[in-house]
Amino acid sequence: MPNKISTEVVVIGSGPGGYTAAFRAADLGKKVVLIERHKTLGGV
Repeated sequence: MPNKISTEVVVIGSGPGGYTAAFRAADLGKKVVLIERHKTLGGV
């Protein structure tokens, strides 16, 4: 059975925009999940 994750914001990709969006949403108190296909953040 798959695990369930409860979140308010899902960000796909951790390039400059995704990384910024995820941190901003977290700063605003939202529960954030950041999904990235590579091992490191930052994209580009």
